[in-house]
Amino acid sequence: MTNVNTEKLSSARFAEATDAFVEVFTASVDFDKRMAAQDIQGSIAHAKMLAKTGILTDDECAAIEQGLTQIAGEIERGEFSWSIKQEDVHMNIEARLTDLIGIAGKKLHTGRSRNDQVATDIRLYLRSEIGQIENQLNRLQTAILDLAEPNAGTIMPGFTHLQVAQPITFGHHLMAWFEMLQRDRERFRDCLKRINVMPLGAAALAGTSYPIDRALTAELLGFSRPSANSLDSVSDRDFAIEFTAAASLLMMHLSRFSEELILWSSAQFNFIEIPDAFCTGSSIMPQKKNPDVPELVRGKSGRVTGHLVSLLMLMKSQPLAYNKDNQEDKEPLFDTVDTVINCLRAYADMVPHIRAKKDNMYQSAKQGFATATDLADYLVRRGMAFRDAHEVVGLAVRLGLTTGRDLSELTLAELRQFSPLIDADVFESLTLEGSVASRQHIGGAAPETVREAIRTARQTMAAGS
Repeated sequence: MTNVNTEKLSSARFAEATDAFVEVFTASVDFDKRMAAQDIQGSIAHAKMLAKTGILTDDECAAIEQGLTQIAGEIERGEFSWSIKQEDVHMNIEARLTDLIGIAGKKLHTGRSRNDQVATDIRLYLRSEIGQIENQLNRLQTAILDLAEPNAGTIMPGFTHLQVAQPITFGHHLMAWFEMLQRDRERFRDCLKRINVMPLGAAALAGTSYPIDRALTAELLGFSRPSANSLDSVSDRDFAIEFTAAASLLMMHLSRFSEELILWSSAQFNFIEIPDAFCTGSSIMPQKKNPDVPELVRGKSGRVTGHLVSLLMLMKSQPLAYNKDNQEDKEPLFDTVDTVINCLRAYADMVPHIRAKKDNMYQSAKQGFATATDLADYLVRRGMAFRDAHEVVGLAVRLGLTTGRDLSELTLAELRQFSPLIDADVFESLTLEGSVASRQHIGGAAPETVREAIRTARQTMAAGS
């Protein structure tokens, strides 16, 4: 009778034991055990399908389901004994199942491979985590709307090149953040369409000779459909790369938010107050209040972008079908999920407590000739070509720079020396309030337009869009 090393379920092929270092080097259980719940979920569905098609008996299926349920409880309670000798989460669970229920446990792997099993686990895992990301995005977007609403009319300078450009409102600026996050939400949802395709049943690379029902398994696991090609099913990780790309864009947006919060909370801007609970002090300078949460989020954006590049490089030269390289997909993917969820949570907790320093914002908007474009538009409405109006306003700005006055502080006579089209009503266009209120089109900065955008955004979120 052939002696089989039962300590390692896949070891019968080998005449000598795996080198101790290689055993550790090639094992993935230390990190892929995170997918234990998904592995058990997939295995229960697979067993039910095998029973439905007559490959397993109903009693064997029941024993498998009962054993896997017990294992799930052991893992949840921290009682499960993970072994590096079993390499990964799949083999650990299967070994324990065989200990519990005997030979029926060994039959579970009929009609599948670890190749399609792990691909299924990752898809189930990402599907679940996208739900968590959406929950945190919802919290953050709601916090942004709640902060934007009372600040729909809070005037502040808008910037291009970090130079004062035109007056806007704080609420309008916050809604720009909201729109970025809304696109991020849409990207994750779109990515989910390609994640939610089931590879189970593709086996190692070529499918299986057993009369399996992949459509049934997909239905049991909530997948939209089974995958169409067995080679592609087990070998590509483009869905994980796409997820990480969406995460990288989200983190890039959070990094931009962070940069602005850091600048605005500085003494030089002094536009906002970040709550103390999200800042720290200095070990040597007692006056310091450092915006640690935005700074850390800005820094963490780089690691997620790095994970995206790592996954792209991982896949770029792999021949079909599965290769051991793909073991390296999980750690960057898991860290991406953790980083995104933690950063969103930190922001969703912090944003509701940000306080706008309205007077400082207003005074800053009065600097830098923020209403210069409004003066040009005034001249255009009176019949002057825009390029000529641009030149006229440039001359007026030069006078303001020379005399240290804003355009609104120049006299009518001084303004008329640049164009006789300018009348006394020009000063209505040169106030910050008049400038902001004039932009009432969709997407404009007028306070009522901002309020309408907030109402629309709330309706969209309530509808689940």
